[in-house]
Amino acid sequence: MIIVFSPEQEAEKEAYWINELFANGLSYFHIRKYWLSDVAMRDYISQVDEDYRHRLVLHSHYNLAEEFGLLRLHFREESRLNREYSNFQSKYILSTSTHSIEEFNALGTEWTYAFLSPVFPSISKQGYGAEDNILDNLKQRTNKNVQLIGLGGIDEDNIEIVLKSGADGVAMLGNIWQSLHPVQSFLKCKNNL
Repeated sequence: MIIVFSPEQEAEKEAYWINELFANGLSYFHIRKYWLSDVAMRDYISQVDEDYRHRLVLHSHYNLAEEFGLLRLHFREESRLNREYSNFQSKYILSTSTHSIEEFNALGTEWTYAFLSPVFPSISKQGYGAEDNILDNLKQRTNKNVQLIGLGGIDEDNIEIVLKSGADGVAMLGNIWQSLHPVQSFLKCKNNL
């Protein structure tokens, strides 16, 4: 499974690239656009082909999920700890974020998958994960009920290492959006699986 996060800053031809990534086999696309108004988020979602919308994951604007037929919601660590997901868990497929193997191992079955980061030093956040990453900790995984998705610094050269270390999938941000050709970067990773 390969997941791509929306870029932190607006990317040129962003909607075009999202649709192209899906057309080329992207599993899920996580929308992290907390600052958008409901009107702007509606416009953003509307630009994604209807055939792919069921593979979008909202990190905010949960009130728009039903309107667009979206099935998946993501809750950050803080939101998970505050149980903000509890009103959504019977109707939606949920994911969350973790930053240690102990935190991941403690997750309950309400979560379909969880990100564990940083696997490698981040591509998009300079310095993040440079001194402390969790690749070696994947061996300590005991939670088999939740899919583990590695995040942080993943590209075509190291994607296979993450999966061989015990991850069920990977998520990418910088490798895709800092590329002049996002689909080519994605396909290089996909081909190395």
